[in-house]
Amino acid sequence: MEGEMAAEKGMTRRDFTVASALAMLSGVAITISEAACGGSSYSPSSPTPAPTPTPTPAATGDKVGVISDNHGHSAVITGARLTAGAAFSLDIQGTATHTHTVELTAADLSAIAANTKVSKESSTDSGHDHTVTFS
Repeated sequence: MEGEMAAEKGMTRRDFTVASALAMLSGVAITISEAACGGSSYSPSSPTPAPTPTPTPAATGDKVGVISDNHGHSAVITGARLTAGAAFSLDIQGTATHTHTVELTAADLSAIAANTKVSKESSTDSGHDHTVTFS
């Protein structure tokens, strides 16, 4: 009689245990819900794909500077700028309410690309400046 009831429900306790163990080993989640007739059922679901990671400066070749007395500024030299090697003015406004620029020479960019520590003073804006250090 008990075997007949299990057959009516569609899955024995042993079947459920084996399916659960296999699902856990394969990374699939098991959802357990009460069936309308009072029995239990399971339904495997696909695992959620991992989110695409945000590129880190090391992965993209970008260099991030450390800014003294920072209050929302951001100093990032893109890998493309480092590869180009041409002097330019880096805007470090970031989320601050004002901007500063840092003048970077071709020699500075070459040193930064070679992981040599380079510190530069920013322009003076809003009555102050910052030291930006790349290493």
